[in-house]
This record gives sequence, structure tokens and C-alpha cells, in this order.
Amino acid sequence: MIARVTHQTVQRQTLANLQGNLAAMGDLQAQMSSGKKIVVPSDDPAGASDMLRLRSEQRSITQQARNASDGDSWLTTVDSALASSLAALRRARDLTVQGGNGALGTVSRDALATELEGVRDTLLDQANSTYVGRSVFAGTSNAGQAFGPGYAFTGSTTPSPVERRIGASTTVRVDSDGAKVFGTGDASVFALLDEVAATLRSGGDPAAHLAAIDSRMEAMLTEVSSVGARHAQVIAATSDLKSQELTVKSQLSGIEDIDLAEVILELQMQEVAYNGALGAASKVLQPSLMDFLR
Repeated sequence: MIARVTHQTVQRQTLANLQGNLAAMGDLQAQMSSGKKIVVPSDDPAGASDMLRLRSEQRSITQQARNASDGDSWLTTVDSALASSLAALRRARDLTVQGGNGALGTVSRDALATELEGVRDTLLDQANSTYVGRSVFAGTSNAGQAFGPGYAFTGSTTPSPVERRIGASTTVRVDSDGAKVFGTGDASVFALLDEVAATLRSGGDPAAHLAAIDSRMEAMLTEVSSVGARHAQVIAATSDLKSQELTVKSQLSGIEDIDLAEVILELQMQEVAYNGALGAASKVLQPSLMDFLR
């Protein structure tokens, strides 16, 4: 049986084809204006799912990179303070050895004691070093400084280090334990230098304090080694995160970015097809007198 084709059937089919051509042109123009293949999830549900997953991963990497940058600044501050503290303590040791010279007079010994007190103040300043308003030797404490009057440690009394997450499952400590490095109260390196100065002024032999000074230098050197290892870890993580960020950007681009040359070519082909369809429709759908009388 032959299907009956009416003028109205041809008209509907022609208009439907024209509408399809227009819709295709609209999609291509939307891609060109946005530069994206996926404007709404319905454009490519599977691609949209991958895109959302990659964007979540990208946000995590960006946050970890910020953490690593902040950790690098913390550790740089700690490292600088420790280096200055070691230099000051070495100077204190030299002064202590010099003060053990029995030929020194009272004036010379007082001068050495005064210089030692200046070294003590330098060490105290370094021990209270801060980064963005937070002490780098006081843990999570918000006291503003690690050591207060009487050389009392004002930082966290329980192990609560400042950490930064630099990977999906990697954290790194970015502060330093001031109590461990400098000591506290009467057992601190500051009180030790006070004792050396007092010994010099009283005419005693300051060399008796050399072992204690060496012990404090050893503690600082140990912490310098620890900070260096953690700093290297942060620097390596920063480099890895940059590489990951580039990889994710490339993957995202492959999913959502258009190939401009390809889209332009497709749009031109679609325009030719649409113009051809318009020409065919103008011949097929010739209006008659009856169309005007309806």
C-alpha cells in the first residue's frame, strides 16, 4: 500500500528539517561564543561527569599548592631564625672562651658580660620570630610570642604542631618547638647566658658553662636538620603540585574546550545546508490562492 503524501505533510517535514538545521547552527554558535563543547550537562552527560570530577581535583590541588606556599614561608622564617640563633650562640661561646683568660681585668670581663647580654637579647628576639603575626616557635598558641618574662615558654604546652596539608594524604609540620630548641625558664639558653655574664662579673671561670652552651648548640643543629628536611619536602611537593595542576588543566581542556577550526568548518557546512534547505523549501512550499483564503 502506497502511503498518501499531502502538501501539508511535505510542509511539516520541510519545516521540521529547517528547524533541525537551525538548532544545529545554534549549538555550533553557542560553542564558538563560549569556547566550550559542554555548555549544559545534557550536551554530554559522561563528559560533564568527568569535568566535575576534574574540577574537584583541580580545587584540591590549588588548595594544597596554597598550603605548600604558606608552609614554605613558615619554614623559611624558622630556618632564618635558627641560623641567626646559631650564629649568636657561637659568638656567645667565643666570648665565654675568651672570658676564661685569667689575665683579663675587671673592665674587660664586664665588657664581655655586657656583650653576652646583648647576644642573649638577640637570641630572645629570634626565639620570638613571627610569621603573619604568629610565633613560629610557639606551636598553635596565639600568645603572639614564644617566650615571655622570666624566659617562660608561652607556647603550646602539649604537642600541637602547626601543620599544612600538601597532598591528598600528606601533611608536614611547618613550625618548630621553641621549648625544645631554646629551653624554658631557668633551663633556657637565655638564663644560661645570664649565668655566664654573672660569672664573668663575679671573677669566676665562665669555661664551666661551655658544656651547657655546646648542648644548646647541638639542640639547635638538630632542629636545623629537621627543618631542612621538612623544607625540602615542601619544595618537592610544590613542584609535584604544579605538574599535577598542568595535567588536570590539559585533561579538562580535552573534555570541554572546542577545536575552533573544526567548529568553524562545521558551522560553514551547516550554513550551506541551511541555505540549501531554504531554497528547496521556497520551491516546494509555493503558496496558493487557497492558502490566502484559509
